[in-house]
Amino acid sequence: MEKVFIIGSGFSGLSAACYMAKEGFDVTVVEKNNTIGGRARQFSHHGFSFDMGPTFYWMPDVMENFFRDFGKKSSDFYQLIRLDPGYEIYFDRRDSVKLPADFKGIEDTFEQYEPGSSRFLDRFLKEAEYNYHVAMDKVVHRPGKSPLELIIPETLGRVLQFVTSLSYTVNRNLKTERLRQILEFPVLFLGAKPSDIPSFYRFMNYADMKLGTWHVRGGMYQMAQGMKKLAEESGVTFMTSATVEKIVVHNRKVNGIRINGQSYPAWLIISGADYHHTESLLEDEYRNYPESYWKKRVMAPSGMLFYVGFNKKLKNVSHHTLFFDTDFEQHAWKIYDDPGWPSRPLFYASFPSITDPELAPEGKEEAIILIPVASGLQDNPQLREFYFRQIITQMERLTGQELRNSILFCKSYGPSDFMRDYHAYKGNAYGLLNILMQTAFLKPKIENRRVRNLFYTGQLTVPGPGVPPAIISGKIAAGLATSCLRDKKR
Repeated sequence: MEKVFIIGSGFSGLSAACYMAKEGFDVTVVEKNNTIGGRARQFSHHGFSFDMGPTFYWMPDVMENFFRDFGKKSSDFYQLIRLDPGYEIYFDRRDSVKLPADFKGIEDTFEQYEPGSSRFLDRFLKEAEYNYHVAMDKVVHRPGKSPLELIIPETLGRVLQFVTSLSYTVNRNLKTERLRQILEFPVLFLGAKPSDIPSFYRFMNYADMKLGTWHVRGGMYQMAQGMKKLAEESGVTFMTSATVEKIVVHNRKVNGIRINGQSYPAWLIISGADYHHTESLLEDEYRNYPESYWKKRVMAPSGMLFYVGFNKKLKNVSHHTLFFDTDFEQHAWKIYDDPGWPSRPLFYASFPSITDPELAPEGKEEAIILIPVASGLQDNPQLREFYFRQIITQMERLTGQELRNSILFCKSYGPSDFMRDYHAYKGNAYGLLNILMQTAFLKPKIENRRVRNLFYTGQLTVPGPGVPPAIISGKIAAGLATSCLRDKKR
């Protein structure tokens, strides 16, 4: 039986492992950290459990489709809770907007701020729904080999949406800045400014407002654990605390892999590790892209995160709460146009123990706080302390409650940690900036063109960043790998 190694146990690696095992291959997943999950690891401290990476569970249909491929459903592995409100946005002191789970409630919210705006919202979301099904059913499962993959009747009929920005569409139809930001917010998960991302990507608004925001009981790490269990049921082996040092090539074909100083024969390798790092495991002549290529890529943001335990239950916040009380464009400028540390950051906070009390000790609350920052920045303990003090002050002012003296502990996590733990190129958290010139067939290729039986998966290749795209990416890579092996047997 052909021996397949998967580098990295993030969602794309777990997905690829499951599909390769389903095809009957002998699969081993190699993870450098001591637990699986990649960026979806868990941090536990004094009775608190924090998701270290993704916290939003969107596009539940993608996850259901994944489990259905194996005759399962998500509820076989974890429990989902739909959030209501899906999230809350603070614009000023005691002034927030909650996005209800019920769409009629969302329409009423829009009407409250701008009479007549719900009519635009309804048209906008009908187009967003159409785009969503075009993207999910006809585009994102394609391997990114050719521009012809995008040229289908459904996209040709919406060509203007690829050359106009989401921001342009929203701003032309809505006068109220708050409503504009509500519609522009979801594309931030694609790692780009609304003014740079094509209007076609409004399908993220359908995912947000119609498919809803969900919580995995026990945290997103339970989803990773569920995928691991599925993989193990199919015979996949896992190696943790296992550092891949080299991909061995012979006659321009994968021949082996060196892990923690020991060599193993390998017939095929799929890497879900950082693409740039995976290339560093090869001799220069075998790399898909030279270093000059990577220097020209525009990276999506990194992040400064804080995992905080409070000794009381908090008020005036929702499970997912965004603090947009400062200038959005100014913060975005410091991420995308003039990379540097923002003077007054916008930030996002998750308080999962509101929905899932078992994540924190009784009577206590936990918070996962994220400040989006430019990739490639140098951080240090002084910077982390400065920003933590600043955001706690903002939260106190906006929510009208004392927080500083209620903090039990705080763990910070910044760009240098992304580089250390995930080999993330320039410390990025979201892969490549999802702009038109770095999308679909213009992303780094899944297949290595110089080495047979070497493939890449994850957020730096197709379809792109995010949990659902990562799962799809693993399926695409496994499909190409399986086809490659079958062709060689003929």
